[in-house]
Amino acid sequence: MSFTTTIKEEILALPDRHPAELAALIKLSGSLGLSRAGLTLSVSTENAKVARFIYEFLLEWFDIRSDIRHHQKTNLRKNRVYTVFMEHGVKDLLDILGLSPAFFEQETGLPVSIMDHDNAARAYLRGAFLASGSMRDPDSGQYQLEIASVYVDHAQDLRQLMQDFLLDAKVLERKRGAITYIQRAEDLMDFLIIIGALGAMEQLGEIKLMRETRNDLNRANNAETANIARTVKASMKTINNISKIIDHVGLETLSPELQEVARSRIAHPEYSLQELADSLSTPLTKSGLNHRLRKLNKIAEEIPE
Repeated sequence: MSFTTTIKEEILALPDRHPAELAALIKLSGSLGLSRAGLTLSVSTENAKVARFIYEFLLEWFDIRSDIRHHQKTNLRKNRVYTVFMEHGVKDLLDILGLSPAFFEQETGLPVSIMDHDNAARAYLRGAFLASGSMRDPDSGQYQLEIASVYVDHAQDLRQLMQDFLLDAKVLERKRGAITYIQRAEDLMDFLIIIGALGAMEQLGEIKLMRETRNDLNRANNAETANIARTVKASMKTINNISKIIDHVGLETLSPELQEVARSRIAHPEYSLQELADSLSTPLTKSGLNHRLRKLNKIAEEIPE
């Protein structure tokens, strides 16, 4: 199951409902028609559970009986499309939901009643996500939530609605409409809190934490590997110089302190400077050990080839 589906199913299971949810679904997925009985309204979705949600909402809140119809898409995806169809009480429903201007006067933005009330705004965002929202699977490492709108004005109002909740929302225009989107993981988590999808928010937080922990471990491992490589490289340079001293003048020509350092370095090429300093009969500081290693290197460099 996709993460988008996880969020939508959690929204559908919430106990509290608000008319603004239905308003968003109709605004984004609804279309008007005419029949012998008069005005009709169709709300389409590819999610059977969302269709059932709309059907039950209309019946329980507005005592409107509707039909659920379906057909198969003929494009490559061939998804099944569900349509909740109403042919009674359509005009009254649009008036109650504040959608009459949208359908009869071509007002493409959000109703002021939604923009100015916190609970209505949260509910509208829930409905908008149910209608045309999606979120990338956070396991992919890319965070993005988007809601598609037919009209740019509506996408811009959605952006403002999200920004009112301090989310860093943006709008991207496309050939067919526009999308309102957010990309920061923290904003995605806040959005899920705003719409009441707390389970999905916790899941996203866990995935984000695991990815960050894994990245931190990888960085630490890479840094440790680089440090080991540098240590080995420096160690081999010194060992080669010590071998040169042994071959040309002998270790016995060195002071006892330098002889001990030379022998310890050859015996333990994998030791870090601190480990090498601690291995001596009289432990040294890293600075003191470095001083002796530099002396050994200098002696080797002064030996004629």
